[in-house]
Amino acid sequence: MTRKILLHLTAERLYCRLWERGRLAAGPCFELAAGGPAHFAAWLQERQDTPALMLADLVEEDFQRLLLPHVAGRAGMAMRERRLAQSYRDTPFRSSHIQGREDQGRRDDIVLFSALTNPDILRPWLDTLENQRVPLAALYSPALLSAALLPEDALEEPHLLLVTQHDTGIRQTYFQRGKVRFSRLAQSAAGAEQEAERTRQFLAGAHMLQRDAMLRVLALLPLARIAAPPAASIAPLLDWRVIPLEEAAARQRLAAADKPDDLFLGLAARTSPPGHYPLGARQRYYSLWRTRQALYASSAVMAACCLIWTAANLVGSMLANGHLKELRKETERLGGAYRNSMSSMPPAVDKTANMKAAVQIAQMVARQGPWPQAAMTMLSEVLERSPQIRLTQLDWRANAPGIVPVAASSALPGAAASATLLAPLSSMLIGIPKAPSQQLRLQAEVLVEQDDYRSVLLSMNRFAQELARTPGMQVEIEQLPFDVRPNVKLSGKAGAAPGLGERAKFTLNVRWAP
Repeated sequence: MTRKILLHLTAERLYCRLWERGRLAAGPCFELAAGGPAHFAAWLQERQDTPALMLADLVEEDFQRLLLPHVAGRAGMAMRERRLAQSYRDTPFRSSHIQGREDQGRRDDIVLFSALTNPDILRPWLDTLENQRVPLAALYSPALLSAALLPEDALEEPHLLLVTQHDTGIRQTYFQRGKVRFSRLAQSAAGAEQEAERTRQFLAGAHMLQRDAMLRVLALLPLARIAAPPAASIAPLLDWRVIPLEEAAARQRLAAADKPDDLFLGLAARTSPPGHYPLGARQRYYSLWRTRQALYASSAVMAACCLIWTAANLVGSMLANGHLKELRKETERLGGAYRNSMSSMPPAVDKTANMKAAVQIAQMVARQGPWPQAAMTMLSEVLERSPQIRLTQLDWRANAPGIVPVAASSALPGAAASATLLAPLSSMLIGIPKAPSQQLRLQAEVLVEQDDYRSVLLSMNRFAQELARTPGMQVEIEQLPFDVRPNVKLSGKAGAAPGLGERAKFTLNVRWAP
């Protein structure tokens, strides 16, 4: 929030200030007895969209510091709310502030209860703000704000009294190690020294300070009003330290102020801490204002994103058009160079499309042609795993898909020529459009004892099964090592020595579809 309305409320008057660009500007003052709320409403007519912060500097402000059981979460909040309602049932402006926990015992929570006990002083001004729909952001107490004005070396003081002189009186705020214990606004003609001495006597009577102990007093005064320290006869047990308001303002990065009220208002406007007292339904216009500002901000972000996206698209389109022009020029240049080079060449043997098709066909034949290397490789692997089998003869050929394979008796070398072999060959035999199936006819012998017929049959069957495990391969036994048909007459003599070089031979027909 760069522009704000700052309201300083006292028992009889309402002082208005304007905060804009980090500066505090003067404003009007309205008195309650002289029709101030009506004049205040007229002044707010042109400032209904500006958020407001109110500082209530009243005598009717009470403080209680209690120990409560440590309860976290909603249960603890409910317990503190019940205790607040019991202590301050006549005012809605009440709040609790947890200031830490005890070091010993149950480690109870140290809670400071505070309230503005006379809400009738605030009601006419708050009603005027609500009637004018001014977004009221927060309600502050100078006693609770003053903790931010303490220097760092004063935050660890066990007993510290902060004294500020206002137009309405002398405010004294008592701190224990940087935590507010209570505050009082004295409206009397006595000086600050006499009021501080009374406060010291009250602390000693309440057993919060030893009777002969020194009380450190920190006074915030304008530089022009700083005089010599008070006489020891007036306050012999007060350890006075005077800090100029200009120094405190510079520490908070605020402009120099002549009054502590302006310092408190500037501190609230610059830091915007959470409100000290709840406003309830009177804060609804501020919630609406925040929602409206969030919508404006999100709309601005979306508009900025759209502009960036549009600019990026325009730049991309310009770059693409530039590249397109360059590509067109490059195409024309390459086309002209191609035409010049082609004009000096002899006429082509065939069209480019036909030459491309020929290259594709050659690559297809090289890739899918019926070459025997693959089939021979698989057969060699099976023979490596079957040492008792020795290959004696091998015939290979390719069969076109969809064409009935030629029988072994006529297709393999040594067979008589027929009219079928003179027919035109199909393109499928060279792998167009797919690889053809291949046929192997192999003759082998079993290297085992001739009389061990069972081992002969087992060796042949294992060899045939090894071939059949190859994917796409089918094995057919054409001839067994010996005739085992039941209708054939047995001949020969068991245990007879076989002829030289004679082995148990068999024949297999193998078909492989790659």
